[in-house]
Amino acid sequence: MTRSPIVAALLLIAAQICYPLTAGGARDRVTIAVVLLSAATALLHAMPARGPRYALGFLLIVSGLGLIAEIIGTATGFPFGRYDYALDRLGPAVAGVPLLVPLAWTGGLYPVWVVTGLLYRRARLRIPMAAAGAVGWDLFLDPQMVADGQWRWCSNLPGLPGLSQIPWTNYLGWFAVASIMAVLLELLERGIPARAASPIVPVAVLLWTWLGSTLAHAVLLGLPASAGYGFAGLGVLGIPVVARMSRRARHVRPDPACHGTM
Repeated sequence: MTRSPIVAALLLIAAQICYPLTAGGARDRVTIAVVLLSAATALLHAMPARGPRYALGFLLIVSGLGLIAEIIGTATGFPFGRYDYALDRLGPAVAGVPLLVPLAWTGGLYPVWVVTGLLYRRARLRIPMAAAGAVGWDLFLDPQMVADGQWRWCSNLPGLPGLSQIPWTNYLGWFAVASIMAVLLELLERGIPARAASPIVPVAVLLWTWLGSTLAHAVLLGLPASAGYGFAGLGVLGIPVVARMSRRARHVRPDPACHGTM
């Protein structure tokens, strides 16, 4: 494995650790760094895993559809519900959507996509589980960004208990958009064979997002409801991938009987 995705992932974790320790303009800069580093980690891993064409295709599919969905969403309220972004906090925007947002889709969905590929070989299972994992990630993301004022909801529809400011339509919209992305990514992968690249970086990023966000929301950010929802939501991938790693570790453990004594 090349070192660049490892370095990017370590920088990403460091930036995320800084997030609850900052406020105001400094927190906005940390948020920007987190998004850029998450996208960089994804693409730097995708290139050796399947090649530059795959990395570019992943970026165009996920960030492109993410931008389209966000523009439609802020303009019409479909498919997520009525919401709008804060101005002049996350850099340049198109049609009221910061350009950083579609990059966040790429950085967030890539580890979900890789992990579902490890767990589910068949597309009919991988696609809905990838969409479910994306919703699990958003159960952390949306409450955190709403609490920070990066966007606000304007919907009268109810939300989950403890997260009433975020309408339930948001999660249906996430599932639908992520499902479309997953279908297109499945088609993309069929034309580009995988290379011998370790999945450890995206797996580590997903586990860090799952467990680190749970801790941060529960203890540091004062968001206990999203800590619980996010732990359960992203746990649909986190728990089975940890179990899979544990089984593999047991299988490769050396047998002491096979080693002689000095």
